Amino acid sequence: MAEPEKNQLSIEIDDVTAQGMYCNLAFITHSEQEFILDFMFLSPQQPKAKVRSRIITSPKHAKRFLSALMDNIQKYESRFGAIKVDTTPPPAEGGLYH
Repeated sequence: MAEPEKNQLSIEIDDVTAQGMYCNLAFITHSEQEFILDFMFLSPQQPKAKVRSRIITSPKHAKRFLSALMDNIQKYESRFGAIKVDTTPPPAEGGLYH
């Protein structure tokens, strides 16, 4: 029997989590110690959005996440073409993006 590679991570996921949660809006804020990412679903023609998931993480992990996300977006665009986004700037306060 082969020994597992060093630094190999075993990941488990339950069925509910594996289904995922669709979100089309995110609010990002931070303090000196942590970043808070709220993921929401905003239904068309509705005045409010419901937070579906909140992730609280360290600044170092947030930066690693950003790097991994940028890498995946570059790979996606090289395969499927550029992702077009709305050029309207986000609001001045907070980090609201959709």
